[in-house]
Amino acid sequence: MWLPASGKHHDFVERYLALHDRYTSGELGEDEWRAWAQRQLREVVALARSGSPFYARHLADVRPEALTLDGLSALPFTTKDDLRTAMFDILSRDLDEACFYYETTGTTGPATPCPRDPREVIASNAHVTEGWRNIFADVFGDRAPRVGVMGPTEVHSLGDTLGDVARNVGSAVAKIWPYSPVIGFPKALQLIRDLALEVVFCTPNVALSLAKAARAQGLDPRRDFGVKVFLVTGEMCTPDLARQIDQAWGARTYNALYGSQETLVVASACAHGRLHLARPNYIAELVDPDTGAALGDRGTGELVVTMLIDGIKPLIRYRTGDLVDLAANDCGCGIRGPVMRVVGRTRDRIVLGGRSFQAWQVERAVLQRIDHSYGYQVVIDRDAEGDDLITVRLDLPDGPEPGLAAAHAARVADSLGVRCRVELPEELDPVTTTGAFVSWKAARIHDRRTAVDHETAAARRLAGARGHRA
Repeated sequence: MWLPASGKHHDFVERYLALHDRYTSGELGEDEWRAWAQRQLREVVALARSGSPFYARHLADVRPEALTLDGLSALPFTTKDDLRTAMFDILSRDLDEACFYYETTGTTGPATPCPRDPREVIASNAHVTEGWRNIFADVFGDRAPRVGVMGPTEVHSLGDTLGDVARNVGSAVAKIWPYSPVIGFPKALQLIRDLALEVVFCTPNVALSLAKAARAQGLDPRRDFGVKVFLVTGEMCTPDLARQIDQAWGARTYNALYGSQETLVVASACAHGRLHLARPNYIAELVDPDTGAALGDRGTGELVVTMLIDGIKPLIRYRTGDLVDLAANDCGCGIRGPVMRVVGRTRDRIVLGGRSFQAWQVERAVLQRIDHSYGYQVVIDRDAEGDDLITVRLDLPDGPEPGLAAAHAARVADSLGVRCRVELPEELDPVTTTGAFVSWKAARIHDRRTAVDHETAAARRLAGARGHRA
């Protein structure tokens, strides 16, 4: 694993990696973790108050040296709007200390700066490395597979992060952006074949779009490629959607990590397909998404994270906007940390027939008992009587089985409690490819009951130049 040559970064990293080794081996007890977390909490808050113009105001009345883990809820939240307003004033260290500069994609608002220094890079990548080792040992034994990484933009952290993780596990890595005007889908597929890539890291949509592009070239993804593992992130991927990727490629699909440009990697996947919180790096809380009331650190609620690495941009009580379920670790995979299941964004709840549904419930209903689909979209209308009516559009490259549309419409109607019809178009709306850039809801749900919001408008602008032939 890369280490900075000298100085304060090197001292921190040595101390951190010693703790991480004890954590991954199971030697780090609860009391030792709490001591680490409380010390780092005080250091992070002190650093933020002294170095960040935003936090100097936001935490003006806080005494860092008196903070305890049990008193964390007394601190104010940090929100996405705070990051968009503060911009560079959110940083707690000078940009000269950064080793990488990244930004958010900026599709639904100003792109916010996300520089990283060596402390943050090494601490975050250590947990992703552990997850990759766990998965690769299960699939490939003691052999390091070749890896292809497909990221969204040149100033996104994915390429650098996973390039470093690949070096840590001894894998060769190729960075391939299929939506790049230089690469495109035909070149991406050529590289996957020529390099005999066995692992591809991308979004769920890219995995299915690659399969669709391969078929358009007369290739069979299962026969003509050697991909054995898809590591996906960037948008929701329920077990039903992962099954479509597995069927298209004859591969195994894992929800590889949970995180963001702002938070770095909060949780990484294991060989059992479950996400584990990187506990040395974060204090995780759950709050009611509507009231902000504390719900503890187990159960379901909006995830709030406080970063324990005193790097260039530590965030304190940051409301992620994501609903998650946190549970005790009963996985048995060998990875430490609470088990996390991502339920969906708090804003992605949908009301149908007077009932509120989470994103995963809608996707599960749409894809239940559906096989070999390359994508879907849900259109919501009101009928002449004012009742909700949904149309499910499915991309089925091999065509439907006789009677599938009627039978599936009945299943979806039973699951969601509203009338449903099923359509099987030759091509889906390109907006369905934008989930990782905007949101699952803007990409997958066309709600004609309401006016177009800014996220839907952004997704439609982005969709204009996207497709599997790019």
